[in-house]
Amino acid sequence: MTIVFESRTDAARRLAGALARYRGRNPLVLAIPRGAVEMGRILADELHGELDVVLVRKLRAPGSPEFAVGAIDETGWAYVAPYAESAGADAAYLEREKRAQLDTLRKRRAEYTPTRPPIDPAGRIAIVVDDGLATGATMMAALHAARAKGPERLVCAIPVAAPDSVELVRPHADDVVCLEAPEHFYAVGQFYRDFRQVEDEEVIALLARRSPAPSGHAQ
Repeated sequence: MTIVFESRTDAARRLAGALARYRGRNPLVLAIPRGAVEMGRILADELHGELDVVLVRKLRAPGSPEFAVGAIDETGWAYVAPYAESAGADAAYLEREKRAQLDTLRKRRAEYTPTRPPIDPAGRIAIVVDDGLATGATMMAALHAARAKGPERLVCAIPVAAPDSVELVRPHADDVVCLEAPEHFYAVGQFYRDFRQVEDEEVIALLARRSPAPSGHAQ
């Protein structure tokens, strides 16, 4: 097993360096919950931007809930991978799974940002961040959700990804920043020494905290 990052914090700081060209341009960092939200908080702080979540859920393979056969966003738009049927996800199964994941998305939106609407990325630099890409399905749905809202520039930012997944998402973003795309990729967690689970309470707290104002500016 090859360790590349000590933690998500380490990965986020390195990613912030690779995204330095967006610093001070008030980017909107859209993190995919839950793991990437602590990374998004660091990126928003270091790039002098704002943090929000882009809510998407993977569509789980039958009998293998960790394996994605697609993903769905809050509007109900879904990306379905070409291998979904061969993994046992026929049309009837996918409809049931989409309904289940949409229900989870509605609950998460109510939990995560109960007092405000999502921050509008229209006309802004939107940076969609996750802690890594395995199949790329979740990022596909996240990029679609962000693109639909009309950002000026759409950026996909990930510390590590399977090479095929980088190529899958590349046409759907204006800029793809990926620090590592190792050939022998089995799971995102293999590249982190600390890949602990992030809880909902942490997500809520991170979203509630505002980024510090740049020096000389009030916020």
